[in-house]
Amino acid sequence: MAGLGIVIPAYDAARTLGAVIARLPRLAELARVIVVNDGSRDGTAAVARELARADPRLRLIDRPRNGGYGAAMKDGLAAARGDGLDTVACVHADGQYAPECLPALLASHRVRRLDLLQGSRIASGTALRGGMPLYKYVAGRALTLLENWTFALAMTDYHSGYLIYGARALAHLPFDRLSDSFDFDLEVIASARAAGLSVGEHPVPTHYGDEVSHLEPVAYGLRALRVMARYRLGYYRHES
Repeated sequence: MAGLGIVIPAYDAARTLGAVIARLPRLAELARVIVVNDGSRDGTAAVARELARADPRLRLIDRPRNGGYGAAMKDGLAAARGDGLDTVACVHADGQYAPECLPALLASHRVRRLDLLQGSRIASGTALRGGMPLYKYVAGRALTLLENWTFALAMTDYHSGYLIYGARALAHLPFDRLSDSFDFDLEVIASARAAGLSVGEHPVPTHYGDEVSHLEPVAYGLRALRVMARYRLGYYRHES
């Protein structure tokens, strides 16, 4: 099943999941939408099952226990690989990252022939206007300086999680060896750089509403520093 897949990791997202899926653009190449319910305590799985009855492209992976964002992404990406998809977009279930941006992200990914593309809230110039807390903005900018030095890139945002995976990234990156937590995305970028894959970014708008964040900023910052240290030590250099 060649084509585009969308992976939606979802934890306690019953209130927002339906609206996010309804906002997905009508893309001719869209072959599969994979919702990974990560042990939610609310009706997330029930919402996904109801949506799947109306759309045969939608598949639910129902994890019995919460394993973390990275664990959910691993299951979703493994399913996408199993379906033979050649491009995968990660869209978050809380609506913080606009599904409407997918066509522009996919076009940028395709035209620039990137293996991995990160949606950047900073490049869009909308981070603070979109409600990003000042402390997150300042801490993110500081981390980005270190990350650019570590990975020899010139990115503005490593932490949105709005990622487009190309065929080479899907084929070669060792997702199963990466974190089960929120630093999974940064480890994906580190692994891509270690494998010689091309990484870039494209602006996306920022929206902080009343969604509930399960990310603990201090712990995440420490995990990001650990990813950078591991990269410098060669941890992500895995043979294909």
